[in-house]
Amino acid sequence: MATYVILSQIQPGAFGEPKDFKMLAKDVSGTIKEQCPGINWKYSYATTGRFDVMDVVESDSPAEVEKAAMIIRSHGHAVTETMVATPWNEFLDAL
Repeated sequence: MATYVILSQIQPGAFGEPKDFKMLAKDVSGTIKEQCPGINWKYSYATTGRFDVMDVVESDSPAEVEKAAMIIRSHGHAVTETMVATPWNEFLDAL
């Protein structure tokens, strides 16, 4: 199973009050669980800087990860950047 990092930047106007973000996050999460059953959600982090959220997921299907990123974009009103993440030891062993 491959590991992916999805970085999300929430767009201005995505929600009215900061507390409203909880409902938005719940909606996005529920939609991904329903429509992308091949995604194993590992971690989610709030970040500071260029991106607001970092999600770490696993999947055998790049198409499901792409779909999850599109759900985040459309339902979450965000810009995303998705990367394949290789465990450090596996990366070094492949060199």
